[in-house]
Amino acid sequence: MGYRRPVRLFTGVVATGLLLGGLGACSGTGGDGSAGSTRSGSPPSPAPTTTGSTGAAPSASATTLGFTPDPDRAPKTRAEGLRLARAVAATPTNWGPGFVRRSPYESDPGSWPVLDSDCVWEREPLPSTVLASLTRNSELPAEGGKGPIRVTAVVTVHRTVNDADWEMAGMLEEALRCPDQQLRQGERITGLLSQGAAYGLLANFTSEDSLTEGGKYYSDTLGGPHYYYWVQSRLGQVTVAVVGRGAKGRSDDDVDSALRQGAGQMLSRVETELEAPQ
Repeated sequence: MGYRRPVRLFTGVVATGLLLGGLGACSGTGGDGSAGSTRSGSPPSPAPTTTGSTGAAPSASATTLGFTPDPDRAPKTRAEGLRLARAVAATPTNWGPGFVRRSPYESDPGSWPVLDSDCVWEREPLPSTVLASLTRNSELPAEGGKGPIRVTAVVTVHRTVNDADWEMAGMLEEALRCPDQQLRQGERITGLLSQGAAYGLLANFTSEDSLTEGGKYYSDTLGGPHYYYWVQSRLGQVTVAVVGRGAKGRSDDDVDSALRQGAGQMLSRVETELEAPQ
């Protein structure tokens, strides 16, 4: 079955996130640019409905969205989860012309990012509720006096839809304590603001649940402040995230265009992998 969700339909989610300045919630991002969440202990309380429900009934959301997962196709083992993550995660060509791999290209799929008490991102072993979490880093190299556009794709395959729901809810709560965060060594983000939207809210017509985040990016090598944007979406038991960082000479639209393409490709692939026969 071919991809049913064109990349262009993801435009609204990225554009809506530009309204972040009027909202007060904020969410986390992984140390390698991947999305972060509450990683241990009891599940967090569901996110407030004023920022978009992250606890909507999966069956109702799926029916409205037009995406009906097939239980027989759902990954149940770590090997199946990793196969799905590798099939979905965006590669350089998915972001647009000229993108190449950035080192390190792939993370260890047996680990995921954790925001520590000092607001620094680290990687820790996967909890029992997660089958696989894969991060891929790409970039549009610097040229003609313009710096690089750096992008990251993250796919996390949970054991259940409920587990994926808790991850989405936890992001809105956890990062309230860390509006400024340390990413990789020599990279940080500041002034983070975020919002959540269930299907049909704030132009989210591509997933059952979506979170967006914006802030300023600083790099020891690239300077700053530069544009920073992050979007994570959930379909069934899978969450996909895209992260973009700008540089000198690159417009916000340049970064957003890459994010739209990468996110649209990944959401389409999740559908193709998990949906029931039509």
